[in-house]
Amino acid sequence: MRGPVVVVGDTLLDRDVEGVVNRLCPDSPVPVLDETAAVDRPGGAGLAAVFAAAQGAEVVLVTALADDAGGARLSALLAAAGVQVYPLALSGATPEKIRLRARGRVLLRHDRGGVSGEPGQPSDEVLRVIGAASAVLVSDYGRGVARQPALRAALAATRAPVVWDPHPRGPAAVPGVHLATPNESEVRELVPVPPGTSRLASASQGAQGLRRRWRAGAVAVTLGGDGALLCHAGSTPLVVPTPGSAEGDTCGAGDRFAAAASLALASGALVSEAVQVAVAEASAYVAGGGVAAALPPPVRPVTAGVIGPGGERVGVAAVATLLAEVRAAGGTVVATGGCFDLLHAGHVATLQAARQLGDCLIVCVNSDASVAGLKGPDRPVMSEGDRSRLLAALSCVDAVMIFDEPTPDAALSWLRPDIWVKGGDYATGGSDAATLPEAEVLRRWGGHTVVVPYLDGRSTTDMIARSGHATGACCAASQPPEPVRLSAPSTATPGRERTR
Repeated sequence: MRGPVVVVGDTLLDRDVEGVVNRLCPDSPVPVLDETAAVDRPGGAGLAAVFAAAQGAEVVLVTALADDAGGARLSALLAAAGVQVYPLALSGATPEKIRLRARGRVLLRHDRGGVSGEPGQPSDEVLRVIGAASAVLVSDYGRGVARQPALRAALAATRAPVVWDPHPRGPAAVPGVHLATPNESEVRELVPVPPGTSRLASASQGAQGLRRRWRAGAVAVTLGGDGALLCHAGSTPLVVPTPGSAEGDTCGAGDRFAAAASLALASGALVSEAVQVAVAEASAYVAGGGVAAALPPPVRPVTAGVIGPGGERVGVAAVATLLAEVRAAGGTVVATGGCFDLLHAGHVATLQAARQLGDCLIVCVNSDASVAGLKGPDRPVMSEGDRSRLLAALSCVDAVMIFDEPTPDAALSWLRPDIWVKGGDYATGGSDAATLPEAEVLRRWGGHTVVVPYLDGRSTTDMIARSGHATGACCAASQPPEPVRLSAPSTATPGRERTR
């Protein structure tokens, strides 16, 4: 592959709530589900991106993230799966789809998030990465990303093969896509055929109608457990059966099909070969247990609320409120981060300087688990709750959020700050801010990274050593040397059912 596989589309937050039903509700004849477990995962385009990343591909996801706790959770989940997120702004709330399950069966699906919000404008870096892709998958869930004019222009101009996974409420595919992958119900809705038409004839007529309407190279209609039907320019369709019977949870099978076809095209496969690979992959996915067995282990939820009395400015909820207020007023969002293990004057000087660069300052604090992973089992000296409270008490700090990963990449993808501030002794001009590890992440949405001087002679390491505690490197906000690691943790049938 000459470039990354780029997934473009709407990402949802999916949650499976497992439980047991032993009784009926006393005030109405409905089952009562006693929850035993709940698992969050990316849905929509995010799920397709996770599937592609799990195959070892370099994957970029261009999607819209809201300024709420759901958006922060999605950023963490995607980073843990090895997906590089190039975020767009999203007005409104994160769309969520919650499945209530008992004994492997879905009792009810609860959707929330309201009407679709408007995605923001893509940055120049987003348009560049689409042009450099080895393949592009448009995973449209009808919530607006596939309608964005600048994105559509970039998709029409790219020389990479484009796979378009449509939605009936979404826009038409851009002209010239290599492969469109609707399911049967989507084809019937998009291209009605006369009643009484046989199943294969209906799929074939619908596929040919879509191919001509969208000027697509080919259309593959997925047929659930019966495989897929592929229509090229010729009059005779190709039927690709499943390699064997596959029964199970088909949630996400369509996303697995589209991701597998995109990866095959990125590797140089013919469209017919890519569809055969996709049928086999989706069938194995369903037979292997579906989404519950296919995804990496879940990551710990981010701290969503405030921490104790006086912590009104701590947590994702507080940060989300601040972001909404500042952006509604057209203000500049500034952020910085680090461990802040024993707050000292060097930290305060850096934070005061950072606050002067915009209209609010958000501090991203490494969690206790993150600090221990970076600096050893004897750190941190102070808990994440105490460190966050101290920072929030400073007049120059507007809000604090805790992140659990080794780097702040996931938090940054959600925050999308206009300016990211690093503290260090760069006054001599011997360092280039463009080499800072967060600079590449900030470029994804057009943000900037800057450095401010710190007070010489102030060091967490020295303070701990003088007090007789374990030594460790000073947090990144107070000294220049070691860059924070950038990479996120690695993760090292086509029953055509999408999580609509």
